[in-house]
Amino acid sequence: MFENLLNLVKENAGEPIINNPSVPNEKNDAVIAQTANGIMDGLKEQLSGGNLDGISNLFKSENIAGNPIVGQISQMVTSQLSQKFGLDANSSGNIVSGLIPKVMEQFVHKTNDPNDQSFTMDSLLASLSSQSGGLGGMVDSLKGIFGGK
Repeated sequence: MFENLLNLVKENAGEPIINNPSVPNEKNDAVIAQTANGIMDGLKEQLSGGNLDGISNLFKSENIAGNPIVGQISQMVTSQLSQKFGLDANSSGNIVSGLIPKVMEQFVHKTNDPNDQSFTMDSLLASLSSQSGGLGGMVDSLKGIFGGK
């Protein structure tokens, strides 16, 4: 699951990261990996915080870019990129605003598409719960919301 998310970030990293003069070329892969990790960390944080309604709404939303969870993930990744790579807030913000909404829209679309098995709700929840520990009941509840997909 994480590898698929990492590949999705890579596919969309052209302008925001690879062609960005603020990101040294030797750090491109690390910034891409940190962005994917940040997305997973943000989703894991939502799940471990018990925000089942928020996660459910994210995957049912028409306006994914405007979803509060995407906003929170964007803020977290902006901070992580600034701290880990010494990027100023403006540079980190530009990377995130050019990447996170697009990646999250594709991520949600692929997860909701029964013909696309690269992302499934089961694989997402398994990945998040294995990293979060002790969340079996919440994971089962969330699976129920999505009819087990």
